[in-house]
Amino acid sequence: MYNNRKIWDVSYPVLLGLLAQNIINVIDTAFLGRVSEVALGASALGGLLYICVLTVAFGFSVGSQILIARRNGEGRYSDIGVIVQQGIIFMFILAVILFFITRFVAPTFIDMVISNKDINQATNEFLSWRMFGFFFSFINAIFRAFFIGITKTKVITMNAIVMALANVVLDYAMIFGHFGFPEWGIKGAAIASVISEALSTLFFLLYTYGYTDFKKYGLKRIKSFDFPLLSRILNISSFTMFQYFLSMSVWFVFFVAIERIGQRELAIANIVRSIYVVLLIPVQALSVTANSLVSNLIGSEGASNVMKLLGKISKMSLLIMVACASVTIIFPKGILSVYTNEIGLINEAIPSLYVISIAMIVASVSNIYFNGISGTGNTKAALILETITLAIYTIYIFVIALYFRSPVSVCFSAEIVYYLLMLICSILYFKKGKWQDKKI
Repeated sequence: MYNNRKIWDVSYPVLLGLLAQNIINVIDTAFLGRVSEVALGASALGGLLYICVLTVAFGFSVGSQILIARRNGEGRYSDIGVIVQQGIIFMFILAVILFFITRFVAPTFIDMVISNKDINQATNEFLSWRMFGFFFSFINAIFRAFFIGITKTKVITMNAIVMALANVVLDYAMIFGHFGFPEWGIKGAAIASVISEALSTLFFLLYTYGYTDFKKYGLKRIKSFDFPLLSRILNISSFTMFQYFLSMSVWFVFFVAIERIGQRELAIANIVRSIYVVLLIPVQALSVTANSLVSNLIGSEGASNVMKLLGKISKMSLLIMVACASVTIIFPKGILSVYTNEIGLINEAIPSLYVISIAMIVASVSNIYFNGISGTGNTKAALILETITLAIYTIYIFVIALYFRSPVSVCFSAEIVYYLLMLICSILYFKKGKWQDKKI
C-alpha cells in the first residue's frame, strides 16, 4: 500500500510537468489577449480542435501507460521496452494519417460551425500551422507514458520546463515581432508551440539515451511491428482514445455555443477556461498518479487496497483544490489581469471565475475515482460512464447556451453538473462493478 509520501513523490513531478506544459496555453492566451478579442477567440477554437485530435494519441498513451505500469508492478521490466517501441511506431503512423485528415477536413468543418467571419479566418490560420505539432506531441505522449508507468516522473518536469521556457521566448518573439522576427500574431503563437514541442521530443530522446537502463527495460531489443502486442494495447486504449476524443469534442461544442452568443462572451470563456485548466493541474497530476498506482497495485496483487488508495489520494486532491478555489475567489481581478488589461473584460469574467471555483472542488474528488477506473484496466467501463455523462452535459449546454442564451457564468455551471455525474457513476462502479480480477 502506498503512503502519502509515495503518492506525493510520484505526483509532484507530474504536477510540475503539467504546470510547465500548460504555461504554454497561459502564455498564448495572455499574449493574444493583448492582440485582439478575435485572436483570443480563434486561438481557443483552433487550440481545442488541435487538442481534440491530440486526445486520440493521448488515449493510446494512457492505454500504454496502464500496461507499462502493470508490467512494472509485476516486475516484468524487460517487457516494457517493446511496448514503448511499438507505441512510438504506431504514434508516428497515426500522426501522419491525422495530419492529412485535419489538413483537408478542418477548413470545411470550421466554415460550417464558426459563424463570425473574422474568427473563422483566424482559426483556420492558427490551425494550419498548429497541426504540424502532431508529429512531435504524439511521440511525446509515449515517452510520458513510459516514465509515468515506471514511476520515474521527474524527467517529465524537466522536459516540460524546457518546452515552456522555449515557448515563452518564441511567443514573445513571433507574436509581437521581436529578435528580428516578423509580427506574426496568432500565426506566431502556433509556430512557437510547434517548435517548443519539437524541442520536447529532442529532450526526451537525449534523456532516454543518456539516463535510462536500456537492458533492464528491454529497450535494446529492436523488434519489427508486433501486431499481437499492438492489438493488446489497443484493446485497452481504444476505449480511452475514443473517451478522451469525445470529452474534448464536447468542450469544442461548448465554445461553439458560446461563439454563437457573441465575440465578447467567447473571449471571456477562453480566459476563464485557461485559468480553469491551470488550477486543475494538481487534480490532473493526482489523477494520473491514481491511474498508475492502481494499475501497479493490482499488478502486485493488492486489489483489496485500491479503494483505500483512492480515498487517500482524493483527500489530498480536495485539500489542494479548496486552497486554490479560495485564492481564486479572494483575488479574481489579480488573476484575470494576467490575461487582459481591459477592466470591462475583467469585471465581466469574474462571475464565471466563481462558478469554476465550485466546479474545481467537485472535480478534485470525481477525477480521482474516475481515473481509478481506467487504472483497473477496464477502459470500456470508463468510456461508457463518460459517454453517459457527456450526453447529459451536451444537452445541458444546448439548452442554457443556445436556447436560453444564458450568460457565460451560467454556461460554466455545466462543469459542476458534469463532475457531479462523473463522481456518482465512478463510486457506483467501484461498489457494484467486477474490477478486482481484470487481466490485461
